[in-house]
Amino acid sequence: MRVKAVILAGGKGTRLAALTLKRAKPAVPFAGKYRIIDFALSNCVNSGIFDVIILTQYRPHSLNDHIAKGRPWDLDRSFTGGVQLLQPYQGSKDTDWYSGTADAVTQNINSVRRGRPEYVLILSGDHVYQMDYDMLVNYHRQKGAELTICTITVPLSEASRFGILEVDDDYRVKDFKEKPKQPTSTLASMGVYVFNYDTLERMLIEDKANKESSHDFGKDIIPRMVKEQMNVYAYPYGGYWVDVGTLDAYWEAHMDLLEMPPALNLNDRTWVIHTRSEERPPVQLSAGARISKSLITDGTIVSEGAVIERSVLSPGVFVGPGAVIRDSVVLTDAFIEAGAVVERAIVDKIAVIGQGAVVGSKGSNGGTEGSLVCIGKNTLIPSGFTVGAGCIFGTDLTVADYTDFPSRVIPPGTFVGYKPSKD
Repeated sequence: MRVKAVILAGGKGTRLAALTLKRAKPAVPFAGKYRIIDFALSNCVNSGIFDVIILTQYRPHSLNDHIAKGRPWDLDRSFTGGVQLLQPYQGSKDTDWYSGTADAVTQNINSVRRGRPEYVLILSGDHVYQMDYDMLVNYHRQKGAELTICTITVPLSEASRFGILEVDDDYRVKDFKEKPKQPTSTLASMGVYVFNYDTLERMLIEDKANKESSHDFGKDIIPRMVKEQMNVYAYPYGGYWVDVGTLDAYWEAHMDLLEMPPALNLNDRTWVIHTRSEERPPVQLSAGARISKSLITDGTIVSEGAVIERSVLSPGVFVGPGAVIRDSVVLTDAFIEAGAVVERAIVDKIAVIGQGAVVGSKGSNGGTEGSLVCIGKNTLIPSGFTVGAGCIFGTDLTVADYTDFPSRVIPPGTFVGYKPSKD
């Protein structure tokens, strides 16, 4: 059984605010030591799939550096598959920036065809979950399916965010609507598909010729296959899965890891999440430091009297004397100076929270009270500043970027050096 995986990893992830200003969504750090794409890649190799294509587009540099030749995932292969990172290019008239998920695969169909796979897995590179794809492919074969769609059950209030399916008693798909305004079902697509290769190529060729198509799997390919009564089946998935596509979802997924037992078990030695790790020294904890219900990664230094509660600290984070971090996610090499307080915040890599600064104070604005603060990569919050809830800071900010705040108070919901995308 020849299976090839295609991971779609070109998303901008604009709803992650400052976290994706300098990286694609699948490259965003997660759970201290990982990147989001590590979950799809690890699912592949743990399922015995070693022929993987990764399609990138938006700011691919972090992904390229992280994956390189694929050694941490045992994907540094040549004759037996391995990993390929493919980016769009402008050349002949049939190549351009990807216009949709299906178009991304169409433009790389020669690479997908190589090795003559029987089945093609289409995966998103920005979801956090653990799944045995071998079981999925076997289900697909047993059903005699041409396409199988992995599904989860979601609350009706959230169903309009997903592709929604209606199925019969045998899980054959009777109807599919992408992000319906008034959903009639709670069975939602996870964005994980298995195609028979021949079916996939034929559908992509026909879709490419359709000038009315947006060239997207959810909007065009799947609805057409269902309408034409092709063999499309749903695969019910009962495990933990989350699209960490918003700041709230990203933060909540980290908080899920701190539960006992955690919703996602990263300690399962039968299903290791592989990643490229730097060599870092052990965690250093000083006298009087208090840590509870947290994940602390290699190279972190927690100084005397510091308090860390319900938080995730990535490699190399420095926590100064008497600093407090609560309900927060702090990424690699961030520096929390003495006496600073960080609550309900996401602090990106090499950001600095100055001495005595208070980040995430609840403020008085009911519309943003208690909402997350996001601080961009390499940004400084000056000493003594108070940052209200819901503030978002861009990247590379210095003291010179705070002249509009002489009182050293940044009101709740303020954007500093950051403009929301219109996408």
